[in-house]
Amino acid sequence: MQTASKLNRIPDPLALQTFAGLSPEACRTLDAIGAVWNDDINKHRAMVMQIYAPIVARASSAGIGVVRDRAYGRHERHRLDVFHPDVQAGGARPVVVFVHGGAFVRGNKNMDDQFYGNVLRWFVRHGFVGINVEYRLAPESSFPGGAEDVAGAVAWVCANIAQYGGDPEQIILIGHSAGGTHAASYLLDPNIGITPAAGIKGLILVSARLRADAEPNNPNAKNVIAYFGAETALFPERSPVTYADRCLRPVFTVIAQNENRLLDIYGAEFYFRVAAAR
Repeated sequence: MQTASKLNRIPDPLALQTFAGLSPEACRTLDAIGAVWNDDINKHRAMVMQIYAPIVARASSAGIGVVRDRAYGRHERHRLDVFHPDVQAGGARPVVVFVHGGAFVRGNKNMDDQFYGNVLRWFVRHGFVGINVEYRLAPESSFPGGAEDVAGAVAWVCANIAQYGGDPEQIILIGHSAGGTHAASYLLDPNIGITPAAGIKGLILVSARLRADAEPNNPNAKNVIAYFGAETALFPERSPVTYADRCLRPVFTVIAQNENRLLDIYGAEFYFRVAAAR
């Protein structure tokens, strides 16, 4: 009976997935998108954002101040936003630095403030100061330009965050998609001449491209080449996963169920390499 009871709790992989706060119709749409996500990523991303937009719009921004477009470098995209509590009370807060995605060639920190901004508002509501980073894009900026921009943004945080109530010695770095590549390269790649800030205490990688590849089934292969270059023989030494054994800080790797092809494999590879080195 105990075995049967356990089996009864195993979800049916063919059953409709449920998503908190969404209608059955929206759940059916998301379930259908998952099966074909890679066929047209941009189209399906827009559909997902349309479904979730009303929920995100209801998130409270009360008590949260935002300082826009602080310059951390000379390029027009060397800008960041600071999300902070309106009233500073108690000691300095830990800091979250969020680096957005965009497959190396597109995106910005305010591409849709409802979503990217809500990441930082969520963290402010939970006791942090939030930083939303914009960086240069390929092909204008090629490897290791993204890591260099992360370094510039983190240096700005270390020098300035105290005035917004943040602690420069308690920084969590979050990278999404290409932003995860740049964040991981910044922290781990020993060949790019960057010394990470001592205040970085943890790394979160969300759907990050941790291995450069131009495989035929990679839906973003052209964008990978635009950033990492056409000389694919250099891809292994330019891939963050190659240096996973250098990741001595706590790390949280996040991969979605229906992810861009190969990102799940590279995320798992990164995880096991980090674990094996500890």
